[in-house]
Amino acid sequence: MDLIKEMADAFIILIRVGAAFRVAFCLIKMGGNEQETEVYKKKGRNIVVFYIIAESVWQIKDIVLGYYG
Repeated sequence: MDLIKEMADAFIILIRVGAAFRVAFCLIKMGGNEQETEVYKKKGRNIVVFYIIAESVWQIKDIVLGYYG
């Protein structure tokens, strides 16, 4: 069970770091190319939505396991 917990924690860290790097990448690309600003704004919004959903799933999992476990 400890291995599964460690894997889940590593996965959460990967999601957080990946989302942060992707947002930074989109910000850099927006500054470099003004013609594609809208495209990278939309990609940035999609990353934020993904991050919120991913964090919500982990929180719901913790609530369910705390209630039933």
